[in-house]
Amino acid sequence: MYDAFLALNPVIQALLATLFTWFLTAAGAALVFSTKEVNRKLLDCMLGFAAGVMLAASFWSLLGPGIAMAEELKMIPWLVAAIGFLAGGIFMRLTDKFLPHLHPGLPMSQSEGVKTSWQRSTLLVLAITLHNIPEGLAVGVAFGAVAAGPSTNATIGAAIALTLGIGLQNFPEGTAVSMPLRREGLSRWKSFMLGQFSGVVEPVAGVIGAAFVIYMQDVLPYALCFAAGAMIFVVVEELIPESQSNQKHIDMVTMTTMGGFAVMMMLDVALG
Repeated sequence: MYDAFLALNPVIQALLATLFTWFLTAAGAALVFSTKEVNRKLLDCMLGFAAGVMLAASFWSLLGPGIAMAEELKMIPWLVAAIGFLAGGIFMRLTDKFLPHLHPGLPMSQSEGVKTSWQRSTLLVLAITLHNIPEGLAVGVAFGAVAAGPSTNATIGAAIALTLGIGLQNFPEGTAVSMPLRREGLSRWKSFMLGQFSGVVEPVAGVIGAAFVIYMQDVLPYALCFAAGAMIFVVVEELIPESQSNQKHIDMVTMTTMGGFAVMMMLDVALG
C-alpha cells in the first residue's frame, strides 16, 4: 500500500493526506455520541498538545526546508523566510478580521469578523475552519515540494510526518467544536456534522497548495515559509490563549504543549 501511495500523483497524495486529517477531525467530533461533556482540563491539555505539534511542524516541516530550498536556488535565505513567514501571518490576520467567526465559550457579543446575522453554530464552525486553512495548505505544500525534485531537499517521509502531526492535533479541534454545540442543545448528529465540517477546508487547501508549488516551483520556498507563518499565527492567537484560559491547570497544559512539540519533532526527524 505504501509503494502504491508513492506512485500516485503528488496532488492526489496531498488529497489523500488531507482526507486523513479531515477524518481525525471527524473522529474528535464523534466523541459527542458518547458524552455531552468533556472534562475542561482534558480538553485544554488536548489543545495545548495541538499547539505544540503546530509549533514544531512550523519549523521542522516548513521553515527549515524553506530556508534550505532558498539556499539551493541561490536566493537570499533570510529574506525569503522573512517575506514568506510574515505574509502567512498577514494573510491569517486579514482572514481573521473579515471572516465572521466565534470562538468556543464566548458570547455572541464577542464574535469576530464582519457583522452578520449567521447563527452561533455557524460562527463556531467557522472559527475552527479558520485554523484548518493553514494546516491543509502546509500538508499540500509539503507533498508538492517532494515532487519539485531533489534540489528542494524535501522527502516523502517529512510530508507524511507532517500529515500525522496535523492529524493528531485535529482530533481535539473536532471535539472543541462539537461539544459546545451539544451543550447548547443541538442534537448529537447535528453537533457531529458541524464539528467534522470544520475540517472540510483541509483537502481543498491541500490540493491547492500542492498544485500551486508543482507548477510554480520558484515560489516554493516562499510557500513553505508562508504556511509556517499562517500556522504560527493560529497557535499564538488562538490555541495557546484558549488552552491556558483556566489558570488552575496552566502548568499541566504547558507541559502537554511541550509534549506535542516533542512528538512532532521526533516524527519529523525520524521520518524526514
